[in-house]
Amino acid sequence: MQELRKRVVIGSMVVSAIVALAAIADIALGVPFAGSQTMTMDIIFIICAAIVGYLCWDALKDMG
Repeated sequence: MQELRKRVVIGSMVVSAIVALAAIADIALGVPFAGSQTMTMDIIFIICAAIVGYLCWDALKDMG
């Protein structure tokens, strides 16, 4: 059961990294979304992905 919990947390960390990379790519290149038209949303995505990444890292530390 402990291994499943770690996999879920690591999966969440990977998904948050993908979201952050997609938002950064959108700011820099205008791909995969609409580019500069959604700058506010991209910044919000990056902040939320950072929060989820931190929470995942903290949960992994607590699992030991």
